[in-house]
Amino acid sequence: MEPLRQTEKKYCSLALTTAIVVGFIFILAAQKALAKGLILGTLFSIFNFILIGETLPRRIASSSSKKSCFLALGSIFFRYTLMAVPVVTAIRSENYNLWTAIAGIFMVQLMILADHLRDYFFSTDSTRKDALWKN
Repeated sequence: MEPLRQTEKKYCSLALTTAIVVGFIFILAAQKALAKGLILGTLFSIFNFILIGETLPRRIASSSSKKSCFLALGSIFFRYTLMAVPVVTAIRSENYNLWTAIAGIFMVQLMILADHLRDYFFSTDSTRKDALWKN
């Protein structure tokens, strides 16, 4: 479980830091709604990522296939409902921007992709580059 926690901490911290920095830039540009939408979406993206990390081992360790299927479908339904919260909030309130809230929802995934691309393009070890795309 420790590598899972380290991965969660790494990507969630990176996503939140990026959202705060970009949000601060939006605030300086007098675009508070953009900043709020991005940070709101990022917070829910982080919650989603943590829920995936918490539920995945339970689904794998489940003894019966019915229980595993129920846990998987329940987890997906709950996480999709969770992802709808910032979108609905941004639609109903003028204090949040819909497009930046949607971008924030993908912030953890973007940080994972950026980390892998950084490793690929800036790695000096050619075997590491080959291994990156095999996993």
